[in-house]
Amino acid sequence: MIIAVTRLPEKAGRDEATCEQYGHSCRIVSPLRSDVYDTQVQAFVLEANRGAFDCIFFTSALPAELIAPLLRTEARVVAIGPQTARVLEDGGISAETLPTFYSRDFVPYLGDWIDGKAIGIPRADVPNPGLIRAIEDAGGIAYEYRCYGLIQTNNPLDLEGADAILFTSANSFTMANWDRKEGILPIAIGDITADAMRKGGVEPAVIGDGSMTGTLEALNTYLRERRS
Repeated sequence: MIIAVTRLPEKAGRDEATCEQYGHSCRIVSPLRSDVYDTQVQAFVLEANRGAFDCIFFTSALPAELIAPLLRTEARVVAIGPQTARVLEDGGISAETLPTFYSRDFVPYLGDWIDGKAIGIPRADVPNPGLIRAIEDAGGIAYEYRCYGLIQTNNPLDLEGADAILFTSANSFTMANWDRKEGILPIAIGDITADAMRKGGVEPAVIGDGSMTGTLEALNTYLRERRS
């Protein structure tokens, strides 16, 4: 299948190679663009490198790409998923990866260790009060640095010849300008994105586990079952 994947161009990473691994080809379509806040990136790096954080949580690949080459820290580093972990590794930072790929699982993953710890979170300028509340309820101290904004492009997504569209976040769905024509398979990377799609009147045919690989595995299972 030809899959249109909604990504920031900077976050596309290995999407093309991953799709090919599962027998598909992909086209990156971008309903959003990033606006990097350089002063916030610099402020985070300065604090991290002076040892202000016990743990750093990267919730997406873009801040990892911006920050990893500048980071000199002994803090525990956690990546939300495998693509973010790869970007960190490419920047010279060894990171743990959440076994499930949602920010809601960060606190359960750390368990009692988080009590009294300072957690640095370089992230998009998108509120996530649930994550902050969970950290604080567990006894941690959250320090958010909003390192980039997400700006709607309003450009119609290029779906010419595409068999499916894979939404990689709730925002990439809600801010997308796309032709909801019949015959194109709607895919959600995970359940949060799926909920946003349903609220917008689109029922995802396939729902992944929050990762690109897990979503493509779910897609191939769906296609096999449809053929049988």
